[in-house]
Amino acid sequence: DFEASFIRLIDKVTNGSRIEINQTGTTLYYQPGLLYGGSLEHDCSPSRSIGYYLESLLCLAPFMKHPLKIVLRGVTNDQVDPSVDVLKATALPLLKRFGIDSEGLEIKINRRGMPPKGGGEVVFTCPLRKVLQPVQFTEPGKIKRIRGIAYSVRVSPQMGNRMVESARSVLNKFLPDIYIYTDHMKGVSSGKSPGFGMCLTAETVNGTILSAELASNPQGQGTAVLPEELGQNCAKLLLEEVYRGGCVDSTNQSLALLLMTLGQRDVSKVLLGPLSPYTIEFLRHLRSFFQIMFKIETKTPEEEHMGGEKVLMTCVGIGFSNLNKTIR
Repeated sequence: DFEASFIRLIDKVTNGSRIEINQTGTTLYYQPGLLYGGSLEHDCSPSRSIGYYLESLLCLAPFMKHPLKIVLRGVTNDQVDPSVDVLKATALPLLKRFGIDSEGLEIKINRRGMPPKGGGEVVFTCPLRKVLQPVQFTEPGKIKRIRGIAYSVRVSPQMGNRMVESARSVLNKFLPDIYIYTDHMKGVSSGKSPGFGMCLTAETVNGTILSAELASNPQGQGTAVLPEELGQNCAKLLLEEVYRGGCVDSTNQSLALLLMTLGQRDVSKVLLGPLSPYTIEFLRHLRSFFQIMFKIETKTPEEEHMGGEKVLMTCVGIGFSNLNKTIR
């Protein structure tokens, strides 16, 4: 059902798409239409989080005909997909690097919704761009500060403070500048199911943002998680992400590679940490759709003096420009 919901969403943002699914639901015929955009609303399926839908919208939104403003309803934070908080903290600054940086780019969380029932609401707005800038993003730089948000819905507000305490107990050994904000939603804005979780981001002197997140088990599934454990584990995940390093965290590797591919006919370079399995599959898709091959150079930890092995990804953009943008 979440895939059907995704197809409905794509149908809403485009104009003239033809979609046919056979009776057993095993084959899909899709004929793409023009990316139209405009003001929309969509109810996402609660079996996947809003992040699953937002990830694809982030790829498409800059190339619409009208600036996109979409209200998505459903689950904001779960254990499967990147949460809305992580995409807000990491994907938006990444889009800005490619020149999508006007006032209109934002993700706003009106209501939080935890699985299984959801009830969250998020507004995503994105301006248009005719062409993307090439990027040279090869120096991640040293970590200067850690920011985070500990959210709790339909549970005691104390949960947030307990997560913050335990996360700080791990991170304070490395860095003094840590600020974790607690976000306790009440009443209508807290969705329909109880839960809590945490999203941490580490920012470097060069503006690289690395993120990690954890959410509690959905109500009635699995064992109960202690907020102290969750806070500590989330802090450790962030340290793991910092060790992997690179200029883009593992959640957004594919978005960065797509934007590099669609850039002007110029060389783009990005230093990434070890490629995730998803990213490797995504590179194959880029090759089959755009006939573009990346030059991949590995950098050993000795050369970089830090963390795990890094990969330097280089490509020449295909010079894609937004055909829909009306000329005023």
